[in-house]
Amino acid sequence: MNKLNIYDWIALILVIVGGLNWGLVGIFNFDLVGAIFGDMTDISRVVYALVGLGAVYIAAICKKLAKE
Repeated sequence: MNKLNIYDWIALILVIVGGLNWGLVGIFNFDLVGAIFGDMTDISRVVYALVGLGAVYIAAICKKLAKE
């Protein structure tokens, strides 16, 4: 059985944070990342980019996650 490594956990957390943020945007029209870090500031763009990279990483390891 393959266990999740630290990169897997980081990517999962980022994707969950991103999903929750999109849920807030869709339901309440509230952007939590924008509220915390400012609307499209450099740091908020980094957060959005990391969430996107996390999603790409999760997509690449889907087979590994399915074996868990």
